[in-house]
Amino acid sequence: MRQQQALKYGWNEIRKDAIAGVTVAAIAVPQAMAYALIAGIDPRFGLYSAIVVTAIASIFGSSSHLINGPTNAISLVVFSALAFLGPDAGSDMVEATFVLALMVGAIQILVAVFKLGDLTRYISESVVLGFMAGAAVLIICSQVANLFGLKDGGSGHHHVLHRLWLTVTTGGPMDPRAVAIGAGTVVLVLVLRRVARAWRLPRVDMLLALVLSAAIAAALGWSHPGPAGERAVSVVGNVPAGLPSFHIPQVKFEWVSQMAGSSLAIALLGLLEALAIAKSLAQQTRETLNYNRQCLAEGLANFCGGLFQCLPGSGSLTRSAINFQAGAVTRWSGVFAAMAVSLVVLVFAPWARYIPKAALAGILLVTAAGLCDPKRLKRAICASRFDAGLVLTTAFAAVFVSVEFSILIGVALSILMFVPRAARLKATELHVGSDRTLRDRRPTEPRCNRLVILDLEGDLFFGAAPELDRYFEELHEQVAQGLKMVILRVKRTRNPDIVCMERLQHFVQDMEREGVTVYFAGVRADFAEAMHNLKFHDWLPGERVFREDPEVVGSATLAAVRHAYRQIGMDVCEHCPRHSGDQPGHREFAESGQLPTHYVI
Repeated sequence: MRQQQALKYGWNEIRKDAIAGVTVAAIAVPQAMAYALIAGIDPRFGLYSAIVVTAIASIFGSSSHLINGPTNAISLVVFSALAFLGPDAGSDMVEATFVLALMVGAIQILVAVFKLGDLTRYISESVVLGFMAGAAVLIICSQVANLFGLKDGGSGHHHVLHRLWLTVTTGGPMDPRAVAIGAGTVVLVLVLRRVARAWRLPRVDMLLALVLSAAIAAALGWSHPGPAGERAVSVVGNVPAGLPSFHIPQVKFEWVSQMAGSSLAIALLGLLEALAIAKSLAQQTRETLNYNRQCLAEGLANFCGGLFQCLPGSGSLTRSAINFQAGAVTRWSGVFAAMAVSLVVLVFAPWARYIPKAALAGILLVTAAGLCDPKRLKRAICASRFDAGLVLTTAFAAVFVSVEFSILIGVALSILMFVPRAARLKATELHVGSDRTLRDRRPTEPRCNRLVILDLEGDLFFGAAPELDRYFEELHEQVAQGLKMVILRVKRTRNPDIVCMERLQHFVQDMEREGVTVYFAGVRADFAEAMHNLKFHDWLPGERVFREDPEVVGSATLAAVRHAYRQIGMDVCEHCPRHSGDQPGHREFAESGQLPTHYVI
């Protein structure tokens, strides 16, 4: 599929990827600078990350729309990891940042080498939906100051909601000009998008809206400095010129020991964040992801970034969503984004500082709205209490705890909620009725006092052991009523482990001591292998094990029932069909103990 896409990569795809990349770059420049400041280092290193990390992750990655680079969450953890150096560390702070990027990249590469990335496939879609919904709320909250022209309260080390509260209460009066620019940008994006769809034009809505908003603000004099050097509206600010160069960072052993735990946390959180974003976008595009390949791309991007003066990065929720909504079709959109950031840094730095922050806020609002899929959210919440709990808990954790830990919380909760569900081992008692069929016993039908046929269904792992014990206790209680034979149908059991297999062994041996014979019917390959590995053949006669024939449905169970009736002979209970010998066919059954061939399961 990838090769076919590569062969079809022509001018039309190049144009779409280039437009999306340039649109992403317009957001990446101010974000990269801001995230570097959050991490406590010079803004230019954030821009370097938006070039190197973005390009390498896109080249080697699996997702066509995931954009890597500096992120808010990772930058906060980086700041915490470097806190041991102190505020006056100077060049040591910068060198330690590059070493941290190398450590993070090395860990992520090892994750890919040992093929642990496939474990992320088990992140529930409900967790992803909750993560995206919570992240959309956070994006909106983070842009309130820019949208309304308020002074941003707090700092990057405060929680988003705390910063929002400080911004609203202490950020000063609302600026109508900022509101006009932000609202106008939103309207421009929506109108241009509708026009592009109607006329099948290239999707330049976000980029064109940003340029028009910046041009209008400049024409009105709102983005130009006044006599006192102040601007009417807040702008992105100066963008330093220059590209990253190869640099081997200074390594100190005490740094490595101090940052070991933080590097592991950043590596794992970065992978979860990137793969959750890639997975959510793939659900909309139906793209097949290679999780280990994406993990390798994340590791290579961070490791190479450490050699080119970059801070650690991950998948960016905002920039990836913009890349997708701007019409990107392949991974090369990330490379175009990195090239566009390089061009901005080298050539357009004097003009980029005139971009109003309110215009960026408007674009981010449209992006946040696109992150939520109301229909899928509603379906997930209505599907089951399990899915509803995951969606709501993950979204709540993203908003009130942190966006990066919300994924971990959602995954942990899904595991905690899944284990009890997986441990539900179902047992259905089968019954030979007077109509000569083998089927589920109805509650109104009498139970046979000689033969019990128990159909087990579910995973035979340690979590199901209590359920298995409960069923065995009920069978033990029937011994006093004359029980002679038990057939355990295990055809629909899965993943037998030592705990449940030992439970089965103890049950069979206990029943033998009480004079009851136990048979296994419907034994499949995995169950037979477990029996062989645990040496069941040393104490269990082979004639008590009836292997399932995949070509004949129910053959093993029928054979086990016939064999059991031959062993019982005429010592039957009062409900046995053998007492109905006056009906056609029942006399032969009473004499031979053979079930007719039309008995079904």
